[in-house]
Order: sequence, then C-alpha cells, then structure tokens
Amino acid sequence: MAGFFSQLKAGLSKTRQNLVERVEELLTGRRKIDEELYEQLEEVLIGADVGFNTSMELVEQLRQEVKARKISEADQLTGILMEQIVSLLGEEKPLLFSAAGPSVFLVVGVNGVGKTTTIGKLAGRLRQEGKRVILAAADTFRAAAIDQLEIWGQRAGAEVIKQREGADPAAVAYDAVNAARSRGIDVVLIDTAGRLHNKVNLMEELRKVRRVIEKEIPGAPHEVLLVLDATTGQNALQQAKLFKEVADVTGIVLTKLDGTAKGGVVLGIQGETKIPVKWIGIGEGMDDLRPFVPRDFAAALFNRPEEGMT
Repeated sequence: MAGFFSQLKAGLSKTRQNLVERVEELLTGRRKIDEELYEQLEEVLIGADVGFNTSMELVEQLRQEVKARKISEADQLTGILMEQIVSLLGEEKPLLFSAAGPSVFLVVGVNGVGKTTTIGKLAGRLRQEGKRVILAAADTFRAAAIDQLEIWGQRAGAEVIKQREGADPAAVAYDAVNAARSRGIDVVLIDTAGRLHNKVNLMEELRKVRRVIEKEIPGAPHEVLLVLDATTGQNALQQAKLFKEVADVTGIVLTKLDGTAKGGVVLGIQGETKIPVKWIGIGEGMDDLRPFVPRDFAAALFNRPEEGMT
C-alpha cells in the first residue's frame, strides 16, 4: 500500500500544481484575509476543474470557518481547505457484494473512457482475491468492444459470455447471470454500450437490462458503476450528471488520474452528484486500478505524509 500511495502522489503531481500549489502561491506572504482573496481562491478552484458550484461552496465554508475560528493569517487557510476536501469526499465506500448468490455489477459510461479496460482490471483484482468472475459482453453494437472484452477476460482468467454483434444486450445479460448462478460464480461484470446521442434509447436499454437481471437475481444489480476519464475534466462531471439521471449510478470509477491536471474534477463530481468515487485508475497495469480512499487522496494531493493509510 505504501508503494501505491507514492504512486498516487506522483500521479497527482499535475493536479497538485494546478490546484494546491496555485492556492499556496496565492496565500504565501499574504497577511490579510479579505473578499478579494476569497474571489481569487474561487477562480483557482474553478480553473482546477473543481466546478463552479463546488468551488463556491468550498470558499463559503472556508469563509465560515475563518470566522468561527477567528483566523487572521492567510497561510492557515491551506490546512483548512484540506480538511474541507476530506469532509467533502466522505468516507471510503467499498463495493457492495451480494450476501448470497452472484453479485452483479452493471458498468456504464461513454465510449473512449476506458470502460472495457476497467472491467478487465476489476476482474483481475477480484480474481486475485479468490473470486470467480464472469464478464458479459452486452455492448453488442461494436464488434471491437466484444473482442476487447475477450482479450481482457483471457488476461484476468474470467470467462466472457457473448452473442453476435447487434444482439439484444438484455439477452447477453440474461445468459451471463444464469451461467453465473448455475456455476457458482461470485461476480458478474456486465459491459454496456456507451452511446449518448439518444438519451431515451440508452435509458430504455439500461432499464431492460436491469429488469432482466433483477427478475433472475432479486436485488441485482448490486452496483451500477460509471466509468469516467479524469483527463476530460468538466466533461466527466457532465457525464456523471447525465448517467445519474438515466442509470441509477451507485458508484464511480475514475480512470487516467495519473498525469492529468484535471484531477480536481473528483471534488466537483462528489460535490454536485453525491455519487461516491469507489475506484480510481492511476496507470496502465492490472494493479493500477485501486479502491478510492478519500483521506489518502487528499494527503497525496496536498503532498502530506500517509495520513489516511491504515
């Protein structure tokens, strides 16, 4: 874990420069806390992809804390801002597994965000934990998606349930959950199409998939995981809002956090959608997808010791 924390700090270096270091530059050598300072802090946060509403809320909370604690030195604000970010991100939210029978995770997201790769890496992690996993190729509109999922299934040691290109996604999901139930499989990961050009069609397709799997396994899906690409910044936030409307998302997987200056979008996503970030990706390797620990993220972002490590 210590190695991963160092990797996380390195991966967040550009976001740190874009957010934390700009805040520190603003506060260094400044004695007076005034309205101009608060406005400049808002500008820094918005520029770091935190999002307009969340930036305004963070600065308003900062203003209240300064007043409540009777703080007069500007250089004390960085520590308070870190406290607020930890509070905003909340506690770690692990994946929810079924107590009996297979756990079914529906994975959604637009094309190009690393959805299929994320499913493969998550399958690999679950296999390392001793779980038996099936992948369902329910993104039937692209032959490449089915082929890619099969490659990741081979890497992870997980069987892939598929049909022909253009088949009914709900039929693939049906086959997968029935295979899982009959074979004593622990987890089913269902890949879905990432089309956004027609929100109504996407909504109906996801509803049909949900109906089918819930009929076969009451309480399923146990998670609806939305995969977002951190490098897209505010686009990721807009995708989170849209999929929250159409897919009853329970958790977010944020990929490509390493090397982007737009990692502040984590705060905007949490602040505006309240959907917990459950996993993050900070590299290309199978082991570079990890559970999201908010305290570790904040400590790495602010270049602090491993405060959140247990």
